Amino acid sequence: MPNPNEENPTALSQAQRRAVSELLRVSPVADDLARRFKEAGFSLALVGGSVRDALLGRLGNDLDFTTDARPQDVLKIVRPWAESVWDVGIAFGTVGAQKSARVGDADQQFQIEITTYRSEAYDRTSRKPEVSYGDSIEEDLVRRDFTVNAMAVALPEKEFIDPHGGLQDLSARVLRTPGTPEESFSDDPLRMMRAARFAAQLDFEVATEVITAMTEMAERIDIVSAERVRDELNKLILSAHPRKGLGLLVMTGLADRVLPELPALRLESDEHHRHKDVYDHSLIVLEQAIDLEEDGPDLVLRLAALLHDIGKPRTRRFEPDGRVSFHHHEVVGAKMVKKRMTALKYSNDMVKDVARLVELHLRFHGYGTGEWTDSAVRRYVRDAGPLLSRLHKLTRSDCTTRNKRKAAALSRAYDGLEERIAKLQEQEELDAIRPDLDGNQIQDVLGIGPGPAVGQAYKFLLELRLENGPMEHDAAVAALKEWWADQDETART
Repeated sequence: MPNPNEENPTALSQAQRRAVSELLRVSPVADDLARRFKEAGFSLALVGGSVRDALLGRLGNDLDFTTDARPQDVLKIVRPWAESVWDVGIAFGTVGAQKSARVGDADQQFQIEITTYRSEAYDRTSRKPEVSYGDSIEEDLVRRDFTVNAMAVALPEKEFIDPHGGLQDLSARVLRTPGTPEESFSDDPLRMMRAARFAAQLDFEVATEVITAMTEMAERIDIVSAERVRDELNKLILSAHPRKGLGLLVMTGLADRVLPELPALRLESDEHHRHKDVYDHSLIVLEQAIDLEEDGPDLVLRLAALLHDIGKPRTRRFEPDGRVSFHHHEVVGAKMVKKRMTALKYSNDMVKDVARLVELHLRFHGYGTGEWTDSAVRRYVRDAGPLLSRLHKLTRSDCTTRNKRKAAALSRAYDGLEERIAKLQEQEELDAIRPDLDGNQIQDVLGIGPGPAVGQAYKFLLELRLENGPMEHDAAVAALKEWWADQDETART
């Protein structure tokens, strides 16, 4: 790779060494594929995020290529070579493939996308980009979102192509567009959200002119499908620095259009009614939840942390004594979460889980210094169900007080609750709380067939189990018969 940046040889030499190391690692796949394209009369280049990540020393096994070959020609070249090929993106000029290769002492799987040189733009009345194919890599690079993603390495020669100063911007850790930001965002308005996402993922700054264009063109995001907006939002929230990206969405007005509940948390300050800045608090809770993650980024937990207080603006009341209250904001917030996440086309299961965590996030605060009965602890576990571990993390993250004594007291109280849950789980298998008699046994004891009465009896026994813990079989039968007799008595009167 020749020197593309004589002005900053130190930055270049470091980036160049990283890139050469990364490219050598993927050479068994990249060079082999490039030779096949060359033999067929076409060119191939590693492009975009793959080149950026190679220069940053973080290239993974997902490789992006660009070529002058049309999609059908790409299929002819790739099908005999790859283990599997998919063409779901072929309408946009993209062919996907999976290829195994020996790298060092290990076999590795590579996920590959090959896209024909192209340009695309949005019609103002359409949600889908119009795609046309190009004939040069320079044409292809100028249509890309940001200069740091508009670099390529021609293969197999490994010639570095950087017509828009991407390496300079990478060294400066800044996001700019290859052309004017207005042209770029007109072509695909989702790029405005990508600016926030890349800022969050890479911890880069966004150029002033890009921020200005995002602010002035924010309404253009309305033309983008909810699914694409959701996917971009997920990548941002799952990034290393989500606060940075979310702040950019709020500052530019994009959040007002894609997640309006977030900027609505910026409640106006009132010198007579002091309370926490709910917006800033929510971002701190998100960061604290991230610190508690154990098995990598958890989208459900992060969404719940970010949105847990979105019911506060609607429930805020100024009390006569000068306090500010937000009664039942967790219930209102859960309903708002369902509405917003449904509009963004999240799966039913994810909507249900995030809304449930928001609904339950205040439950612990009734625990005080440990006054809950065992039955209350059982209900806490029952209501959280499989979300219990996430609820633990969310509840702990929700403590953002600067009062160290108060924070320590809350932490000790939650430690105590978790210890009680663990002890009860060991004794009673709390994760699978069920009545001591199942539906068939209820029917046998009461001498009835399937129907609403069985469900009512089951609910009674479940409440009994939560209140008293496990019961012996004979005791459960006696309690059920007593309850049934009471039902008959009530019916007669």
